[in-house]
Amino acid sequence: MAMLEVKDINVYYGAIHAIKGISLAVEEGEIVTLIGANGAGKSTTLRTISGLLKPKTGEINFLGKNIAGMPAHKIVREGISQVPEGRRIFAEMTVQENLELGAFTRTDKDEIQNDFKMVFGRFPRLEERRLQQAGTLSGGEQQMLAMGRALMSRPKLLLLDEPSMGLAPLLIREIFSIIADINKTGTTVLLVEQNANMALSIANRAYVLETGRITISGDAKELAASEEIRKAYLGG
Repeated sequence: MAMLEVKDINVYYGAIHAIKGISLAVEEGEIVTLIGANGAGKSTTLRTISGLLKPKTGEINFLGKNIAGMPAHKIVREGISQVPEGRRIFAEMTVQENLELGAFTRTDKDEIQNDFKMVFGRFPRLEERRLQQAGTLSGGEQQMLAMGRALMSRPKLLLLDEPSMGLAPLLIREIFSIIADINKTGTTVLLVEQNANMALSIANRAYVLETGRITISGDAKELAASEEIRKAYLGG
């Protein structure tokens, strides 16, 4: 049984049929990426898995439990945390306070302190700026904060929505190296990313979305080598 199984979900924005019968699976320990053009339905898929949107039909099974339509805060308790597109940090709060909010579902205070050390170990710049207002951080630091905040809930599955958006190439490489490292230390990752080259370089498997439907899926390295994928998404 896969860690996450999405079965034939349909999602609407009013009368607009945004997701049209998508099915996908993520195995424990994998990095799986969703790639596709703007408006293909990638972010909508993540938002539906994390409980921010409700599917009209279909199932979302996480560790054998159907979580479709469950409130988002309860899905966090089940072990899924999302790093949203555009970071969505709390700009007026400090770095420390943003991280504390990431642990809002937890009561194990000693372990929360250990996880602060883990996040600061992974993102040393956040420790240097922990009393600074989050809105004063650079774009790359804000992305690190959004990732650190999600990790504070101790997710089994981390959903990442466009982590490279608006970042310089050097920072993009750093963020993707961190994602790969997070995965190696035991967190399963479902990644939505416009930069298909980078996404496929660290993923195990990939799904291609076009106008709300999955059109291609397979091994990430094989898709990266596919002429069809290269022409459509990899600039070649």
